[in-house]
Amino acid sequence: MTRNPARNDLTSGSVWKKLLIFFLPIAAGTIIQQLYNTVDGLIVGRFVGTEALAAVGGSSSQIINVLVGFFVAMTSGASVVIGQIYGAGRKEDLSLAIGNAITAMSLLGLLLMLTGLLASPALLHLLSTPAETLEGALLYLRIYFVGVPFMMILNMESGILRAMGDSFHPFVYMVVGCVVNILLDALFVIVFHLGIAGVAIATVVSQAVNMALLYFRLFGAGHEVRLTSRHLGLKGVYLSNMLRLGIPAGLQSSMYSLSNMIIQVAINSLGTVVVASWAMTSKTDGIYWAVSSALGASITSFIAQNHGAGRTDRMTQCLKQGLLISFVSTLALSAAIMGFSIPLLRVLTADQAVVETTYRIMSYFVPYYFTWVLVEVLSAVLRGVGDAVRPVIIIGIGICLFRVIWVAVVFSHYRTLFSLCLSYPASWTITSLALLFYYRKGTWRRQRRIIDR
Repeated sequence: MTRNPARNDLTSGSVWKKLLIFFLPIAAGTIIQQLYNTVDGLIVGRFVGTEALAAVGGSSSQIINVLVGFFVAMTSGASVVIGQIYGAGRKEDLSLAIGNAITAMSLLGLLLMLTGLLASPALLHLLSTPAETLEGALLYLRIYFVGVPFMMILNMESGILRAMGDSFHPFVYMVVGCVVNILLDALFVIVFHLGIAGVAIATVVSQAVNMALLYFRLFGAGHEVRLTSRHLGLKGVYLSNMLRLGIPAGLQSSMYSLSNMIIQVAINSLGTVVVASWAMTSKTDGIYWAVSSALGASITSFIAQNHGAGRTDRMTQCLKQGLLISFVSTLALSAAIMGFSIPLLRVLTADQAVVETTYRIMSYFVPYYFTWVLVEVLSAVLRGVGDAVRPVIIIGIGICLFRVIWVAVVFSHYRTLFSLCLSYPASWTITSLALLFYYRKGTWRRQRRIIDR
């Protein structure tokens, strides 16, 4: 199989250089995506109002995270399969795996669109969405779900390219999509006064543009992937492995989101200012989560290719280098976020109560992000070798179930913002220790490569 060794092959050369070069475009892309989310919040908060900000970023955001997050996380299963096949250099199997992945995501995108359109009203009521934000949240969700098939396919396309060692083009096209989104936000909200509907329409259009650009990159003239009708469909051992690895990842994402939905109900009980501040927090400190998830995706792709090629020595080096990069970036970003958040918040909203409450929430989270590092890096390594189920169980218990119990026991007795926020660093610490114990036990080393199954 013809490859561009300077960019695509992660199985040779300096480990830390290859990992860093592969990671930086993903990190830059996710940071730009986060900056877009911040600008999006700025436009909504400044030109529509605090209630609109709560409608877009409150319960509606939690619903999107649960329904969409499950299927987007499933693409990681396909990325691992494709990465291992690519690392082994098996061209025909690569086309079959990619064809199955594209077909599956297209069908799942349509299913999710219908589910979201029908279930949104009931889910908003289930989350006790404040009455003043209910209508806006429902409008946003209905328009958003129309564009879900575009979003599903573009995430799969990005995952395929990264699994093949190309993190540069997904970054470039994400930048294009973000610019389109910002321009359309300004046009629809500021010029045409479409409010929440304008924000949602801009999101759908930008996702369609991003999907089209990725498609032409992946399957256009001169690229190594060639798909025919016999490559498409739902068949073969590779699809079963994608589901075997993808469904646990989807469940993990949904467990995160479901636990956050329960916390969102508790947040909703504290008033509109707290709801808006909670939404604003993700637009301010979200840069850390963007970088952290980018590193996790990079490590997973790196491990998958080297596992497929049988390079266990490079896998060990990747773990060590990944931990170093993660700790350094976490400490630097935590300091920067706390240092610059107040000026940024004052740009994003004129509501002083929201600024003060958001900063208070961040002070409960940001200084403790270092406790998350092991969760991100170790789970990424385990995904790369195909160990899907046990890490999900550990994370499901240590983070998701723990937070649900915390809300039911601690928050029910101490109904304060501090007691609610404390559940996050506590759950990160417990899960880090559990994952470290599992990793050192070494059960994951018995995972066979996809190509050997």
